[in-house]
Amino acid sequence: MEKEQPSQCEHLARIILSAEEIKNRVEVIAKNISDHYRAQEKTGLVVVGILRGAVIFMSDLIRQISLPLTIDFMAISSYGGSTTTSGAVRILKDISESIEGQHVLVVEDIVDTGLTLNNLLDVLHARKPQSLAVCALLNKPSRRKVEIQVDYCGFEIPDEFVVGYGLDYAGHYRHLPYIGVLKPEIYR
Repeated sequence: MEKEQPSQCEHLARIILSAEEIKNRVEVIAKNISDHYRAQEKTGLVVVGILRGAVIFMSDLIRQISLPLTIDFMAISSYGGSTTTSGAVRILKDISESIEGQHVLVVEDIVDTGLTLNNLLDVLHARKPQSLAVCALLNKPSRRKVEIQVDYCGFEIPDEFVVGYGLDYAGHYRHLPYIGVLKPEIYR
């Protein structure tokens, strides 16, 4: 399927992942998660989405997971008004329930430097879950500053500023059903 640039978003240099590619990959990830946690059904799975970027990915993902689960959300801030992270995590919204003794799956839109996620995982580890895993739609290992294990990864992408399917720039572009590279002149 050819990736045509849509007329609705002339701010994109190109589309790197079509809606169909994303849908197909989400199905595979959900099956892998379901298979892995099937033996853990007695304690359940808590899926924690990191707002706001992961909400679309998480929504599609949990509808495909074929075992009991509960969901919760955290909102964190580490970017401020910048396009790069400081890595310092400020919790804007915490999870609502205890995760002690639970199997926890953190769902992220993108893992970039790893600084923010590393700090977030430290916070969650201190709450004594039985297990803690990471599922990310996108992974940019070339930007990594700290070692982070992404247990379930949608796509590995190069170091480009991407938007769509939940990812934004200044609050815009989250609604796009695909992922594209934002033209540099838009964010510079």
